[in-house]
Amino acid sequence: MVGIAIATEDELSEAVARRLVAEVQPALEVSQTLRRNGFGYLRSRMSNWCELARFQPILLLTDLDRVACPVELLRQWRGTLVLPDDLLLRIAVREVEAWLLADQPAMRVLLGERGRLPVEPDALPDPKATLLQLAARHASRDVRADLVQQSGAMASQGIGYNARLVQWVQDHWEPARAADSSPSLRRARIRLQDLAVRVTQ
Repeated sequence: MVGIAIATEDELSEAVARRLVAEVQPALEVSQTLRRNGFGYLRSRMSNWCELARFQPILLLTDLDRVACPVELLRQWRGTLVLPDDLLLRIAVREVEAWLLADQPAMRVLLGERGRLPVEPDALPDPKATLLQLAARHASRDVRADLVQQSGAMASQGIGYNARLVQWVQDHWEPARAADSSPSLRRARIRLQDLAVRVTQ
């Protein structure tokens, strides 16, 4: 078993990264988590991640957000750096919430049977907003209270957003199933599986 570090933007992305690594156990096991709020922390430390990848594999997970495409984001983040083979930078198009929405059976557990779920979540301009709209309209009262901001609140989501979704990712979300509807997740799984094979040979 080889230890892998995961570097993420937030608590929810970290939970998703852990589920992806769990798919390739026992080849890989999370040995270190590196997280602060927002992508700025990840981008500003690209040289550090390259150095760390000399000693252990790293899964770096970020959102595409409003950048035109993953190739452009990679160009911006990489600059003149040559990324090591064991630094796996994966980009959720456009946000990790798209990967969550892609698992429709699990979403039905969270939001209930009503409501139309997106068929191509990677094509959504704002997957998080879509998830929040669905929750506001169709989720049970307790789920809605966690996910959706209260009137007058400053945050874009409810105070229980991360806790509720992290638990749901751990208990219900299936990356293999979600990958059928999310090309960016499908690519991330393939690359992580390739990495697991390479570092354990």
